[in-house]
Amino acid sequence: MPVPKIVVLDGHALNPGDLSWQPLQALGDVQVYPRTETPQVVARCTGAQIVLTNKGVLGQEQLINLPDLKFISVLATGVNVVDLQSAHQQGIVVSNVAGYSTYSVAQHTWGLILELTNRIGAHSSGVANGEWSGNQDWSYWHYPLRELKDKTLGIIGLGNIGKQVARIGLAMGMRVITYNHKLSVSVSGSGSVRSVESEGVRSVESEGVRSAESEVTIVSLEQVFKESDILTLHCPLTPGTKNLINKQRLSTMKPQALIINTARGPLIHEQDLKQALEDQVISGAALDVLSEEPPPQDHPLIGLSNCLVTPHQAWASWESRSRLLRETVLNVQAFLNGSPRNLVIP
Repeated sequence: MPVPKIVVLDGHALNPGDLSWQPLQALGDVQVYPRTETPQVVARCTGAQIVLTNKGVLGQEQLINLPDLKFISVLATGVNVVDLQSAHQQGIVVSNVAGYSTYSVAQHTWGLILELTNRIGAHSSGVANGEWSGNQDWSYWHYPLRELKDKTLGIIGLGNIGKQVARIGLAMGMRVITYNHKLSVSVSGSGSVRSVESEGVRSVESEGVRSAESEVTIVSLEQVFKESDILTLHCPLTPGTKNLINKQRLSTMKPQALIINTARGPLIHEQDLKQALEDQVISGAALDVLSEEPPPQDHPLIGLSNCLVTPHQAWASWESRSRLLRETVLNVQAFLNGSPRNLVIP
């Protein structure tokens, strides 16, 4: 087989310079573009048999103009940037990488939770600015400090990330509840896993010691909003989950409740959340994703004292990106060997 042409449409986010492209370069003639706008896709991919993309769009219009393209590996879990039906019709194989960022996203989720409950960054900045040195007392705090033990952690979406977030919550001594419209898996404090079909339906212990106090409890959507002290989102964006967080549901939450979103920005109706935060319907929010990225400077949730925003970085640890690149190389290698892996079927 001739040396394949491999194009990486948007390599900067994955590898800004601290990883090596060499394992991929060993598989073909590789061209890496840091970023690619949609109008540039066809020109850059012309003649390529393999394309790697994260945000670069490979829709019907692009694919029909790329007759040499045989394989797409998405540099992410979500594959919404690829028209899967058009790819299938053209005989283009599509793969992705799932699970590479589980631990990093869970870690970032807890970083956001702890920042909201302890305000470590704000108080550290205050000390650096002389507030402690000039204080009359040996201790002070500008925000309420909240202990997590016995609080209720609500999780919407109990996939790999949601389960890891649950494990950490259980280790903190929290009551953990979840809403998941599919068959869910709950995790006990001892690390055992129970398969739970739905609320009120029998459950099956798979291993470990049963621990009634620390099991994740499956609840209704209404309950997870009503009962959560901290509500964290780990579900995909679908027509059914868009604007999942809205004025009506926010009004059912506890006044001290916190909302965390490291999943997808449009899960939240942002203007409704802004109003709820300003009116103290809930206590605070911390978001790693927004509906528009990068956001405009006048985004309604940026700059609120009770809303933390980080720049979609929960996935981006060195370890997570290394795992993503390594799995992508394996995807390309498997395709070239005639046995593609991590296939995405329309």
